[in-house]
Amino acid sequence: MFPTSFHDLIMTMSTGLFIMGVISVGIGLYILVARVLTGDLQAIAKQMGRLGQKGITDDIAGLVGNASSLVDTLNQLLKTTSGIGTFVIMIGLVLLLGAYYLLLQAR
Repeated sequence: MFPTSFHDLIMTMSTGLFIMGVISVGIGLYILVARVLTGDLQAIAKQMGRLGQKGITDDIAGLVGNASSLVDTLNQLLKTTSGIGTFVIMIGLVLLLGAYYLLLQAR
């Protein structure tokens, strides 16, 4: 066994919390930035615009209704993704605050 003191244990725990916090904040930022800007969502939005224009010019009410439903679904998808990213960032910040608190205890 390795002889460790209370100070070493607190420093190790604080380092672990700090690393997990930085990773969580990084993942949250990735979710907010990269997931929202994917090409899939942009392609769907472009096709949806074409679909809505075709429905209006051809007087097809059902097609316009479906395009509206698709817009609402995309909006909910973006809200959910940003909510998850924000939550993960908040978890990371709590971990960073916990690491800071443990460092204060190690003094």
